[in-house]
Amino acid sequence: MATIKIKQVRSAIKRPARQKATIKALGFRRLNQVIEKEATPQILGMIKKVAHMVEVVE
Repeated sequence: MATIKIKQVRSAIKRPARQKATIKALGFRRLNQVIEKEATPQILGMIKKVAHMVEVVE
């Protein structure tokens, strides 16, 4: 399956606990970190939930 690169561009401070948990589950530890994940439906759904805090990097 294809992989995608995701970058955290906004902080999880003052966000609901579910959004913080999603950011942590994606594997982010710090701001501006870029991670590479498989483009599974589960990962794409997680990205959609926190789309205001992350961006997909080409």
